Amino acid sequence: MSTDGIGPADCGSEQGSSSDDLDEMWRGQLRWWHGLFAVLVVTTIVVMLAEDQQYLAWRIGCVVAIGAAYAVWGRRGMGERDVRAGLTYLAVAWGLMIVLMALDGTGTAWILSFGLFPQTWAILPRNKAAVTVILAVVGIGLARLWQGPRTGDDFVGIAISTVIMLVLSLTLGLFIDRIISEADTRARTIDELKRTQDELAAAERAQGVAGERERISREIHDTLAQGFTSVVTLARATELALDRGDLAAVRERLHLIEQTAADNLSEARLIVAEMTPGHLQSRTLSEALQRLVDAVSAESGMTGTLRVEGEPVVLPANSEVVLLRTAQEGLSNVRRHSGATTFEVALSYEPDGPVALAVSDNGVGFAPGAEARGYGLDGATARAAEVGGRFDVDSAPGEGSRLRVEVPR
Repeated sequence: MSTDGIGPADCGSEQGSSSDDLDEMWRGQLRWWHGLFAVLVVTTIVVMLAEDQQYLAWRIGCVVAIGAAYAVWGRRGMGERDVRAGLTYLAVAWGLMIVLMALDGTGTAWILSFGLFPQTWAILPRNKAAVTVILAVVGIGLARLWQGPRTGDDFVGIAISTVIMLVLSLTLGLFIDRIISEADTRARTIDELKRTQDELAAAERAQGVAGERERISREIHDTLAQGFTSVVTLARATELALDRGDLAAVRERLHLIEQTAADNLSEARLIVAEMTPGHLQSRTLSEALQRLVDAVSAESGMTGTLRVEGEPVVLPANSEVVLLRTAQEGLSNVRRHSGATTFEVALSYEPDGPVALAVSDNGVGFAPGAEARGYGLDGATARAAEVGGRFDVDSAPGEGSRLRVEVPR
């Protein structure tokens, strides 16, 4: 539907759009427009025959010609939006209407105006339709004046009736045009909203895929990669023990390699299944941390301790995962980079505050600048932010390091 007139729109080419639905509704209404105008034409002829006034044949001929013009051009101008056909029909119809009013002393021809005025607004854009209506009403008024001698009262009556007809036709046409234009605007807005919703849904899907990839990357880094590092370290220690002929140490290292590989395999399966980390399966958080501390101590030869402060509380699974993964990341850094001899994992349950976990060591430390942050520390920061927590690093060269994460209860 054009924004300037009443009729089907050329907008909304998308299948099933609101604009298409509006166009389809308009096309479905056209048969009622055709039927109504046919009734008006027949009614006008019947009334003329009943009155049997002068120029009857001419007047009936004009009415029939208007009906024929509608069948040939007007129907195409409205239904198919054929501009040339619509203009031809309006020129012929209004011209014949003025002739009718000049021949019709009783004013019977006014019946057809109930069809011509809406058709004008339906075929033409708003401004052109308004100009056409003004010219038609003025032309009809002049034709009525031409009919014969008029008194002063007749002139006043014709002028008043002409003004009333002009005001009513313009008001009704502009009102209908406003309604149809708003319907068209609403349909366009709905289509735009649907397109925006589709774009947002696609963006959300893409964001979800990226987020899932990032999550899996962190899971792999915090579990499988660290587990493989442990396997490599234990394998090298096993070679040294084998060179020394220390079979007891070899058996111990092989047992640890087997245990680490089994844990990694379990973690890999759980990552694929998007389940809770393997260390937390059937264990409390403190139990999972104790097992982690024991494993790192056995693999690295460092002395490790777990300290739990406060009364343990049940945390959401995501929060426990954040605490456990941070401990894994911290101990991985301690084992690979710190050169420490001792480390401590502290789990603190504040009575009215967050739950905090800290990993500290007596190693060489580092300057915690942007260049010192790797994927693991960035991943720990992201994990904490996802659950509304906070992660920070406190370290200095030669003074060891301390990682701390807080999560809300």
